[in-house]
Amino acid sequence: MQNKINIQAQTDEILKSIKDSGEKKTLLLHSCCAPCSSYCLEYLSEYFEITDMFYNPNIYPPEEYDKRSAELERLISEMPLAGRVTFLPEEYDEQEFYDAVKGLEALGEGSERCFACFRLRLERAAKYAKEHGFDYFTTTLSISPYKNAQALYDISRELSEKYGVAFLPSDFKKKNGYKRSIELSHEYDLYRQDYCGCVFSKREAEQRHKEKENG
Repeated sequence: MQNKINIQAQTDEILKSIKDSGEKKTLLLHSCCAPCSSYCLEYLSEYFEITDMFYNPNIYPPEEYDKRSAELERLISEMPLAGRVTFLPEEYDEQEFYDAVKGLEALGEGSERCFACFRLRLERAAKYAKEHGFDYFTTTLSISPYKNAQALYDISRELSEKYGVAFLPSDFKKKNGYKRSIELSHEYDLYRQDYCGCVFSKREAEQRHKEKENG
């Protein structure tokens, strides 16, 4: 990974340039769930026409995937936003995730296993953005205090160069973004999951709950 930089300063610079131009750009936004998307959509719709991609083959079980997808679609339909937002659900193929993290299964949350998962989802977003002529791509993942914004930045920059499409640097937890996402989740009565998404994080969360119950 690269040396830590001020990601928010880069975001601010890009958004100011777009605002000064008086013309909205197009953004392919990879979304992990409705709660994380809520603030990102509120924040970014002033500057972009957004296509919100729900591509998360890591989510387990399939019923959980369907629930998160439906909640995101509902949020987009109900939330008043400054610009047009289009929902883009991708097909669910859990094998894509298992192939991506093969050999890393035993590593804990926040490890290289998660970075491989980030790459899988961000690469789909970057590839789609390039193929469909978007100005930028980014992801909601950085809004979580449990996600490594620097790793997401480094992976996105690498994929930006690989596919020849610009990425919007993001650390959406800044500017009270995470706090605002919680407020919006309450406002829209959004389902908030208690684990990241994959079967491994689910097991880890269940273990934490069990240890807490046992004191």
